[in-house]
Amino acid sequence: MVSRSGTGVPPVIRHGQDARATAEPNRANAGRWAVLALSFNLSLASASFAATASAKPNLLVIMTDEHNFRTLGCYRELMPPEQAFVWGRDVKVETPNIDWLAKHGAIADRFYATSPVCTPSRAAFVSGRYPQNTGAHINNLPMRDDVVTFAEVLRREGYATGYAGKWHLDNDARPGWQPPRKFGFEDNRYMFNRGHWKKLELTADGARVAAVGASGEPTYAVAGADARTFTTDFLADRAVEFIRAQKDKPFCYVLSIPDPHGPNAVRAPYDTMFDPSKFKQPHTATQPGQMLPSYASTVVEKFSQQQMALYFGMVKCIDDNVGKLLATLRATGVLERTFIVFTSDHGDMCGEHGRQNKGIPLEASARVPFLLHAPGVVKPGTQVKAALANVVFKPTILSLMGIKNPDAAEGRDASALFRGDVRDWRDIAFLRIGSGEEGGGRGWLGAFTRRHKLVVSTEGEAALFDLERDPDELNNLFGLAGQREIVRTLGRELSAYAKAHRDPHGEIPAVQRVLAWAAEGTGEFQPAAAAPVKAPDAAKRKRKR
Repeated sequence: MVSRSGTGVPPVIRHGQDARATAEPNRANAGRWAVLALSFNLSLASASFAATASAKPNLLVIMTDEHNFRTLGCYRELMPPEQAFVWGRDVKVETPNIDWLAKHGAIADRFYATSPVCTPSRAAFVSGRYPQNTGAHINNLPMRDDVVTFAEVLRREGYATGYAGKWHLDNDARPGWQPPRKFGFEDNRYMFNRGHWKKLELTADGARVAAVGASGEPTYAVAGADARTFTTDFLADRAVEFIRAQKDKPFCYVLSIPDPHGPNAVRAPYDTMFDPSKFKQPHTATQPGQMLPSYASTVVEKFSQQQMALYFGMVKCIDDNVGKLLATLRATGVLERTFIVFTSDHGDMCGEHGRQNKGIPLEASARVPFLLHAPGVVKPGTQVKAALANVVFKPTILSLMGIKNPDAAEGRDASALFRGDVRDWRDIAFLRIGSGEEGGGRGWLGAFTRRHKLVVSTEGEAALFDLERDPDELNNLFGLAGQREIVRTLGRELSAYAKAHRDPHGEIPAVQRVLAWAAEGTGEFQPAAAAPVKAPDAAKRKRKR
């Protein structure tokens, strides 16, 4: 069977499709057989649901890297065309396998990276703590030894656990295969700390980067990569092996794919699957905006049609490999007792506001996909509309799995939202980036709801965006008289967050000044002159690279 993309990956099979296709009832007895078949199928469904509810569910987490949410069909369906097709009306990636997860589970349409760069986002995701309380609050810092991850909790509950792909929580090692600190991921043979390698291989000594330079150092070259050695395929195959080996016991596995993070390169046929000439620069790249602070302003960075075509190719390769995983779960008979999460560590601007990459509070940078297939627990087609940051993941997934979280999580348990109960939920999420005074003091704090976001930088700049009226985030409403109530509400929320969770940004005078006015001030807001920012010393610069 060949997929629509021509890669040989079986397409997703909807529930019951095989049964409908195998036989046709005898026409003379169609009514009688239909009644019997319906009764039998209902009995099977009831038994399947009971088994799913009583048995320990498996957990498969698929995490991509620097993934723009607009590339997924299930997110495009939630947006008007001008938001869904920012690179042109004819430009899209078909993602039927990832979309299947949304159709048969839940989609969170305002899910954010707690800190939209790799290390701190991943630390918040696995720990349920805000980044400043994990030790890994900026890139390339090691997570603290005392962190108990969701995998460690499941390991203690008797789960077989494993991890393949990028980790980025064990200091500067690059690639850093099989880190000695496992954090609950017992089978971490295919875990590497850092890098966006394009070609991997298995050797007698374990996995390694297959592309090397003249002096033998690993490189990001993609030449010669195929369906076995291209990194996305290679890592997905390791996940397939783990699922097949552990199918008879509860398991937890994380597949951490380093694409579609740059460098934008992908194997054939994905490298020529999308026509670069059809890509257009997003219209926000040519709009100056109104009173935008530096972290949200429109800039002029080169937009490459070829790079975007390759980015789309990487996403398509990811989707086909999700299809391979779904086929494996079906073939091993464990799909209906496996929770599947699809998400990313942060987004990518991909030309919006004239910018590339991440690290800023704008939607394309901070907002990420989050899909959850949880048979018997989460109703198919569920839409979670509240703003959530990925610090909620650990307490939420453990609750949905019926497992007690042994430590006090800082992220809230949002399991009720995924079960369809939105009563009494306070719609607020907190994002942050940077390290306070350390590293020069640069960074920002944000309080996000589904509609609004208030962002304050460590240099005293502030912005309020209304995502309902201004989804392009081109109009800063902070300081306008008509917005005083929402600014006061979010200012108080942000102040309370900084105090409760010991965010060092809350100790910076420029931040305190803005938040004090936002929460309690009267009269017109008067921006202060920007204070000089101390540059980090040489040791800190070296560590952050």
